[in-house]
Amino acid sequence: MQNICEEWRDPASRDDEGHGNGAQGKPHADAERETLMMELTRLVQKSVRESSWWERRGIDCSILTAAFISLPAGFLLLGSSQPLYFLLGLLIMGIAHAVITVKGTHLSSHGALSESPAWTDFWAVFFIEVCGSFSARAGVHAHVKMHHAHTNVIGLGDSSTWKIPFLPRSVYLFIAPLAVPIITPIVAIGQLKCQSPFQIVRTVLCVCLGFFSQYYLLRCVSGLSCSSALVVMLLCRAMFSLPYIHVNIFQHIGLAMFSATQRPKRILQMTHGVLNLPRNPLLDWTFGHSLISCHVEHHLFPFLSDNMCLKVKPIVSRYLKEKKLPYLEDGYVSRLRLFFHKYQELMVFAPPITELVGIQ
Repeated sequence: MQNICEEWRDPASRDDEGHGNGAQGKPHADAERETLMMELTRLVQKSVRESSWWERRGIDCSILTAAFISLPAGFLLLGSSQPLYFLLGLLIMGIAHAVITVKGTHLSSHGALSESPAWTDFWAVFFIEVCGSFSARAGVHAHVKMHHAHTNVIGLGDSSTWKIPFLPRSVYLFIAPLAVPIITPIVAIGQLKCQSPFQIVRTVLCVCLGFFSQYYLLRCVSGLSCSSALVVMLLCRAMFSLPYIHVNIFQHIGLAMFSATQRPKRILQMTHGVLNLPRNPLLDWTFGHSLISCHVEHHLFPFLSDNMCLKVKPIVSRYLKEKKLPYLEDGYVSRLRLFFHKYQELMVFAPPITELVGIQ
């Protein structure tokens, strides 16, 4: 069986693939950009080779393990008649769910939890399907093979799947994200039509296993009624839906967008089309550094774990600034204000295509 998560190739080796401006135009400039990417790749690979297993994978695996270990306490507290203990249990369950279903699914989709292809496939199915209620194959294809391979390319990896133009801005930004736990399995069902019977059966069984396991534990361990268990499941799964949607649109939409036939070299594509948010103790640890404060590093080197993205961040930022390349950063509140005031321009109308004239 073909691996769900294929090994991501050296980013430098992809600079000469699929770019409409590579064969003609300015070969000397193209060669220089390829050299920049290869030079940065060597610096990052050196840091990775010098890092221990604990730095490469251990820290992130420990955070995921801690999330699972916290679940029994959450279930027990949810069975308490004391409002404070009940709310604490709800908070524990919500944070654990965010760590497992956002950080866990993201790392597993990139194969960042294990070097073994077999374990990589297992973790992808476990985190994406059992825990995340989505199709592993569809998730990896959409995120890794489309979004990462064609970042900010119109019609391919332009983040347009996050747009719902008919929704008013306040509804989209502050209310609609709460429906993500309900929408996710519905979208997953729609993604099954192009898959093999085995993958369809596996996905349905895994999603049901994850859903009914949580429901059963809330009923039997927490002692909740049927309706209360369903409400608690919705609250836990929707607790971080607002920042989840915000992060996914803030870091790409509104930045440079490219045409499929005139896309720039990889290092230019990622430095102009990806943005880092500042360090945030809560979101960095629940969603992972690669989705928050190290998103530029993640798009340049998607095979790295969250902790390794954080470790190479000074190397990447210093190198890009030395070479006078963009290193885009902005605050969460600043991006939220921008999207609120320019919602029509950013989330409704088609984005303009950027041409990096003079630096290609």
